[in-house]
Amino acid sequence: MRYTVIMTTENGLMRLYQFESCPYCHQVRQKMSELLLTYVTINIPKDRSSRQEVIAVSGQPSVPVLVDGDVVLADENDIIAHLEKKYGKR
Repeated sequence: MRYTVIMTTENGLMRLYQFESCPYCHQVRQKMSELLLTYVTINIPKDRSSRQEVIAVSGQPSVPVLVDGDVVLADENDIIAHLEKKYGKR
């Protein structure tokens, strides 16, 4: 089942590929909430073989994956560092 919440940011549309029970995705969602960011959440299947959409975007089945404009990040630490650098001092 895919559930999408559509929201926008001042810099366009960010997309977070994730699933709710993923602890790494939770870390990213927490940082995005802390920074008061809005974004599109794309919930993907837990089954890695069913993750064609995230594979097409990032080249791999792991989550979280953040798409922010032309930037695609596929590691929670990289995503959090990107968010802090780009949106942390608004």
